[in-house]
Amino acid sequence: MEPPSEITLEQIRERAYDLWERNHRPDGFEIEFWLTAERELKVERDRKLRVREADEAKSAPTSPEVQGRDESPA
Repeated sequence: MEPPSEITLEQIRERAYDLWERNHRPDGFEIEFWLTAERELKVERDRKLRVREADEAKSAPTSPEVQGRDESPA
């Protein structure tokens, strides 16, 4: 498993700006939009990582099944 990709300040800035614009550009909410942007990006990154791990687990070769013995009474 590879470490989560780093979220850049540029990505956070762009997301925060988008949130600010979608909320009609209010004054005084810079920190809230920045933190929300950071949180959203982390959630998206973690979700992609979980999906990738699940896909890798599905495509990983499995060991051959061990044939069970007939354990019925003789």
